Amino acid sequence: METGLTPPNVASSHVQDVKLSTREIARTAVYTEGLGKSFGSVKALESLNLRVPEKSIFGLLGPNGAGKTTTIKLLLGLIKPTSGKGTLLGQDIEKSSVAVRRRTGYLAQNPSYYTYMTAREILLFKLRFYYGGERKDLEKRVQESLEMVELEDKADRPIRGFSGGERQRLGIAQAEVHRPDLLILDEPAANLDPMGRHEVLNLMEKLRQHSTVIYSTHILNDVQHISDTVAILNRGKLLAQAPIAELLKGSGIVYNITLKGNYQSAYERMKSLSWVTGINVVQGDSRTTFEVSVTDEGRAEEELPKLALLSGDVSVTEFGKKHVELEDIFMEIVGGA
Repeated sequence: METGLTPPNVASSHVQDVKLSTREIARTAVYTEGLGKSFGSVKALESLNLRVPEKSIFGLLGPNGAGKTTTIKLLLGLIKPTSGKGTLLGQDIEKSSVAVRRRTGYLAQNPSYYTYMTAREILLFKLRFYYGGERKDLEKRVQESLEMVELEDKADRPIRGFSGGERQRLGIAQAEVHRPDLLILDEPAANLDPMGRHEVLNLMEKLRQHSTVIYSTHILNDVQHISDTVAILNRGKLLAQAPIAELLKGSGIVYNITLKGNYQSAYERMKSLSWVTGINVVQGDSRTTFEVSVTDEGRAEEELPKLALLSGDVSVTEFGKKHVELEDIFMEIVGGA
């Protein structure tokens, strides 16, 4: 903490009843084990095991009703779990809920404000809950946050005149003004135009310098561009959790080759190769595309176009390695659940 900002007196708290048996788990910002929540007979979340590395950007991905908001509420202590346990920053989410929240910043999906207040007044109001000290020290911290979210030129205007993107950036500023170790953002870029989304994503990249960032979203393109690790939820169940680069590897190496003409002999030659593990044929109006799964990338680059042209009654119009998009992986995982 900077000189001049002094936390009010609070009882110190420690990890309670959570045994972190390995160094890896001990370094996680969020750790849950079998975490679940039921509302009567409805299971909103089932046996969730999350591992969120420190100083990372972690995306909670899933369609509406997947359990993303329920997960966030459980982590923040806003609702109690029906089963399982978890820690945030090494502290129990139930027994140390108040202490955890002092080190956490939160942005709700639809933040609301007193619209007659200014951005500066909102941030000063929030910061007084965390620090005592002279007003000039609080104002210095507020000014830093306003500059970070690029609202310094509108800091003293009533919020009622802010655009959707400006309100969202203000929401991020109020979530981080006390410099939390963990930031939880619920759908931070939802309902924003492309420019507003771009600004919010850039902000999240800046925030990782001093905070772990967890955010929920259903916007797949955003996840692919800024996340380190992704968890995919659907109908209250965790379907996948992995670094984004690992997910994007897909099921292997695939090359697309588009042919015009009689493709049957080319198909038979490729299918017989030991390093070709499968061919998916996609028929078009006048062209046919082979999606060729291979184990040898070098041989595929060199030999597939030549093999296609051997019969002489076919031409190659396109050839290249297939780039896997997160949307493809998401649909495969969720559709197969």
